[in-house]
Amino acid sequence: MARKTWVWSPDSGGVKIPEVVKRRTEARIRRYAEEHFAGKYTRLEIRFRGKFCYIDAYTEPEEMPGWPPPDWPESREEYLERLRNTPTHLCRLRYFGDEERWGFAFYTYSNEKYELSIFPSGDFRGTPEEAFDTAAGAYLT
Repeated sequence: MARKTWVWSPDSGGVKIPEVVKRRTEARIRRYAEEHFAGKYTRLEIRFRGKFCYIDAYTEPEEMPGWPPPDWPESREEYLERLRNTPTHLCRLRYFGDEERWGFAFYTYSNEKYELSIFPSGDFRGTPEEAFDTAAGAYLT
């Protein structure tokens, strides 16, 4: 029987993110967001779970005239407040032990899950700033 060969997969594995790396990574993402996407979001939520870093953005909803219709089950103010408090999922980063080379999964609303993605460089690994730029460029413009 032939032995199986182990092959690295960018969509599996990873290591638990140390507290010091969490703090530095969050600061890097926030700094990049403020420098490049100021005014495109009202707040960011960056959370860490095991080997993952999740990045969500909250935005000010666009007020459309005549919406919601009169028979809508909530008032206009309730509707806008609900939208203000609904996050836009941007991406998920996977930590492999190197702060400069994270895995990247883009949140796809069509499938309602995170999907393995490549960075604009064509690599499966990149920096938190590159991941944020890619996801925010799609969802916050």
